[in-house]
Amino acid sequence: MNSPKWGDRRVVDWQAVQVFLTITSTAPAATDLGFLLHKHPGRVQTFEVSVGQAHVFYPEATARRCTAALLVEVDPVALVRGKGSGGPDGFSLAQYVNDRPYAASSMLAVALGRVFRTAMAGRCDARPELPGQRLPLEVRVPALPCVGGAEVARRVFEPLGWSVEAAAVPLDPQVPHWGPSRYLDVRLTGRVRLAEALNHLYVLLPVLDNTKHYWVTTDEVDKLVRAGAGWLQEHPERDLILRRYLAHRRTLVGTAVGRLAEVDDAEPQTLDNAVPDGDADEVPQRSLSLAEQRRGAVLAALRAAGATRVVDLGCGEGALLRALAADPVFTELVGVDVSARALQVAARRLRLEQMSDRQRERIRLIQSSLTYRDTRIAGFDAVVLMEVVEHVDPPRLGALERTVFTHARPGTVVVTTPNVEYNVRYPDLPAGRMRHRDHRFEWTRGQFRSWTEGVAAERGYAVRHLPVGVDDPDLGPPTQMAVFTRQDATGDTR
Repeated sequence: MNSPKWGDRRVVDWQAVQVFLTITSTAPAATDLGFLLHKHPGRVQTFEVSVGQAHVFYPEATARRCTAALLVEVDPVALVRGKGSGGPDGFSLAQYVNDRPYAASSMLAVALGRVFRTAMAGRCDARPELPGQRLPLEVRVPALPCVGGAEVARRVFEPLGWSVEAAAVPLDPQVPHWGPSRYLDVRLTGRVRLAEALNHLYVLLPVLDNTKHYWVTTDEVDKLVRAGAGWLQEHPERDLILRRYLAHRRTLVGTAVGRLAEVDDAEPQTLDNAVPDGDADEVPQRSLSLAEQRRGAVLAALRAAGATRVVDLGCGEGALLRALAADPVFTELVGVDVSARALQVAARRLRLEQMSDRQRERIRLIQSSLTYRDTRIAGFDAVVLMEVVEHVDPPRLGALERTVFTHARPGTVVVTTPNVEYNVRYPDLPAGRMRHRDHRFEWTRGQFRSWTEGVAAERGYAVRHLPVGVDDPDLGPPTQMAVFTRQDATGDTR
């Protein structure tokens, strides 16, 4: 007997095929699902994805019931080659013999994002009235690895309006005494918009698997905030979702907390419990230093502002520049410092000499004073003063203000500085001593707010204040941050 071909829907016994995922609509005119997915029910379509090929086909397509199936064929050899041989499984047979080609995972989420990108965005140019409709949908994932079992699957999907049926898949149906595997056969039913359903799956499939097949970077925060828009902020299992989706990387979780606060117009401290200690599935890690939290908060503010061209004024040895350079969203970076030695160290730490010409073009290091007008820093999206203003003599602050807010005049200015009230929490810091010997002053929260609000009013900016670090109910946070947003559309050369 000849093997069935993908293009021949008459001979494909789709119930016997271990497809990764099916989506079924039972709405009137159910085949409208094809318009929403931008995939014709009468054709099999194949797409190249990073792990192999993804196939979309319709096992059934009638006016009363329409099912779209997504099958991902993983190329395990190509997948391993793409990883290189330096990982923990280098030269291991486990790289080639594993469950990834057969179980729903981050690979399936990647395929969803690649194949149904327009549908996830809620667009349907041919039938623009369809994306806003809530449809009776059924989603089936027959082999879903789930750390925590069916209970966790219910905890993440049910608050989103899904009814969840989850049955453990036996290790071997022929040998029942072996018991269940770690895989679930999951069926979700609900009345939701298709774009919402796809975004739920995109985020939550790798969350349940609790692993990703690729290295997690700051790009994942963008994807998470975009796919979680409108539902993740208020989800009762938000903390679990953040940690698992971002591979338990606390720096990224901290960034996501700030981004979600921006999207939801909330104070970040209301979301700070996204990184608690002692959760059963938490990967043990050291606590983030205040410097790391500060960089994460600045990155979150820049991303929320949509800045891509950034000046780090008073860049020192380049700690923030390294974090910015690691994120491809920032297309042009300028580090400015008065110290030639600091710039030399920054160049070495950034490994500028080892960069390709294209990478090197993104970054410039400039020796310049913070208090003198410099046309080389004008016209950028954002200027950052991270732990800088306290190093300036108070009589020179007016010159700094003119340099940044009048001459450079970016769309966004981010300023962080120590909160002197919090100093009593440092047992090794003598009373009355500032945190660094080069600090010219350290402000209270009231002094900082007075300065920032005065600058904003005089220079044509709006300002908001955000805490960095643990926000002590009596003393405030260890670092205080102000984010200025320019109110006019054109520069001012007063």
